[in-house]
Amino acid sequence: MTEQQIVDLPASKFLALDDVDEQLPREKNVLGVINYTSSAADPEVSRGHLRVDIHMAGSEADGFAEVWTTDRPVETGEFGGIGYAHDDEYLLCAGRIAPAEHYAEGTRVAYQAMLELMDSLGYKNCVRMWNFVNHINEDNSEGMEIYRDFCKGRAEAFELFHFGDTSVPSATGIGSLGGGIAFYVLASRSAALIPIENSKQISAYNYPKQYGPRPPKFARATYLSTTGADRISGQIYVAGTSSIRGHETLFAGDVEKQTLLALENIAHLVGPENLADYQIEQRNALADLDTIKVYVRHRDDIPAVQRICAEHFSPDAQVAYLNVDVCRSDLSVEIEGIVHAANRGAA
Repeated sequence: MTEQQIVDLPASKFLALDDVDEQLPREKNVLGVINYTSSAADPEVSRGHLRVDIHMAGSEADGFAEVWTTDRPVETGEFGGIGYAHDDEYLLCAGRIAPAEHYAEGTRVAYQAMLELMDSLGYKNCVRMWNFVNHINEDNSEGMEIYRDFCKGRAEAFELFHFGDTSVPSATGIGSLGGGIAFYVLASRSAALIPIENSKQISAYNYPKQYGPRPPKFARATYLSTTGADRISGQIYVAGTSSIRGHETLFAGDVEKQTLLALENIAHLVGPENLADYQIEQRNALADLDTIKVYVRHRDDIPAVQRICAEHFSPDAQVAYLNVDVCRSDLSVEIEGIVHAANRGAA
């Protein structure tokens, strides 16, 4: 990428599930519609964009659609069970692994197909991944926790494509209400990426063996930048973040303290002190986070979590709350989002 080239950043927002097709932006092309809804379905591209249903809500009233748009023309296709849409700069693709007694092999195969697709289309820069795992804290037929089973397959696929630990994207690995394992991925052809870690946490890919045979392979955040002759701007894709310091869960059983620590972790992650380690000059705060998803294990805890989040997020931010299991049985809440606007170098 030359110094003069400017690469537009991807755009996403939440819409209500009711009549989502009528709400789609008319001034932009649609790259993908991810329905967080009451059932699961394989990805499809028959409507000129990627579309996938993920079982993350007890009813449609509790769900929403995440819509990705672009100013450029969109092409769609299918490869090895992976549905995709791309605009020659950004690729959105999705897959699903059917319910099974164990998942490592199916995950490796599905991820391998996704990575082969990215490679064949020339999208080398993997920005962000979302993974939705039914029965995430239960054991598979071999007595291994299903999340650890999934992590094993994902790690094997990454290694086949020579993803080093420090080049993995930010990701979410969260429970779902059905449908096996679903995933979707955002990749870029030429935008610059910087994986970001949290200096107050051990990188997930360096977790000790107590968390499974293969550690989770993801970055705490990804900085996606556009570069031009007179500016550098960027977005920060914050991975699913919980009440973890070092590698240990803190405040098990106390959802309010867990929520506060998750928010503190995000604030530090995107804040100027942590970003300075990556030569990123932005002064972000929790109020800059948007298109936020908050995953809460127990439905009765949602009001308390909403109250705390409302005290820290911008009143203009889009925030969705989902009642699903979290990747560790002692975690009650997980939070992710995107810093869309940069206050670079602000005092």
